[in-house]
Amino acid sequence: MDAITLMVTAATVAVGLFYWFVWVMGSAEQKGKRAVDLKMGTISRDKVEDNYNQYWSFFRKPKEINNSNSDEKKVPAFVDTFYNLVTDIYEWGWGQSFHFSPSFPGISHRDSTRLHEEHVADLIGAKKGMKIIDVGCGVGGPMRAIAAHSTANVVGITINEYQVGRAKAHNKKAGLDSTCDVVCGNFLEMPFENNTFDGAYSIEATCHAPKLEDVYREIYRVMKPGALYVSYEWVTTDKYHDDNPEHVEVIQGIERGDALPGLRRQDEIAELATKAGFEVVEEKDLASPPAGAWWTRLKMGRLAYWRNHLLVMVLTFFGVAPKGTVEVHEMLFDTAAHLSRGGETGIFTPMHMILCRKPIT
Repeated sequence: MDAITLMVTAATVAVGLFYWFVWVMGSAEQKGKRAVDLKMGTISRDKVEDNYNQYWSFFRKPKEINNSNSDEKKVPAFVDTFYNLVTDIYEWGWGQSFHFSPSFPGISHRDSTRLHEEHVADLIGAKKGMKIIDVGCGVGGPMRAIAAHSTANVVGITINEYQVGRAKAHNKKAGLDSTCDVVCGNFLEMPFENNTFDGAYSIEATCHAPKLEDVYREIYRVMKPGALYVSYEWVTTDKYHDDNPEHVEVIQGIERGDALPGLRRQDEIAELATKAGFEVVEEKDLASPPAGAWWTRLKMGRLAYWRNHLLVMVLTFFGVAPKGTVEVHEMLFDTAAHLSRGGETGIFTPMHMILCRKPIT
């Protein structure tokens, strides 16, 4: 084989590998986002790095936020910034449902995610003719699964305008835009009248609230008397000890990398729900046995991370992805390590389920 033929063959292979790397392996789990389409939400390309640095500075010490009224008021804006920075990366690398799910033998991650979401619909008794609210809906993965499973009408609310556009596009593509709607708003001040919804749920979303009882009170307000509300909460367990340096490092790492003003304890969730006016019907950690290790999906994704990280670096170098994308991707990888360690040590669970009812009187 002469030198020219060798060079042509090598170039053809390189182009083929690049195509496979970006357009095949670079697509989201459900083909919702490609690596070449990473936009960082509504942030202009030249402001991504600055927004990331501001976010990281604010959440450097999450626990201090709860001790400052001025910082507490800034949380919604920085949560919005966080989701501008990570939404495309989440869709690309994880899928359209931004949450964990119980792990069981013989059940794929995708099926486990769907079953976890359908369980929400079953818990609150969602059915045709009911109007349900998804509090903190992201790009609407759970909303679509719940609407398809229950045939109920679902209204989602997210603080991030970019996610509203993504969710509506996905709803239309799935043929569910007649039963699923999305509005942009703060779940601490929702744009709905009292007693509007027949049921409510939040999946790993209310952890962004500075005070959990405040968002619970707002959800209580918009629900009809007698309606059910279920939430999957991120919490520390009774195995967490704040005098253990490793425990503190792990939990702060989770908080910093996920825009959390401070995780709540597992044993205080029911008390906060009651304080908001709810009757607690059931409470359970869905990550406990017989469910397996929910964090295995993060560990299995390490090889994919390095593949994706190399791709992000290349796309950033050539100006396809905005400057700052590499730093955001690194932050999410570090956070994944803290989440995995939280699961391994048993000091953290993302699936503390609490089912509540708004009293009829």
